Amino acid sequence: MKNRRLIIIVAAATVLLSIPFIAMQFTSEVNWDLRDFLIMGFLLYGTGLMCEFVLRKIKSVQYRIILCGAILFMLFLIWAELAVGIFGTPFAGS
Repeated sequence: MKNRRLIIIVAAATVLLSIPFIAMQFTSEVNWDLRDFLIMGFLLYGTGLMCEFVLRKIKSVQYRIILCGAILFMLFLIWAELAVGIFGTPFAGS
């Protein structure tokens, strides 16, 4: 059961990463380079693996929800910053 969940997490991250790769074949609107794929791969796989770690190590359902929610919230904040620069940091995409 645990390994099946890990396989699903890795497969979901791979599918999400393949979307811009496939889109690049059909339109010039999506223009990712290797760095973009590496950063997003690190974010997606890292988030998935951290959530898997929480699910394996934390026994309380309430703490699992809180910790996985915090991990996902951090993913969305970093993603938004890289995409449009909502905080105005130097590594923002805008």
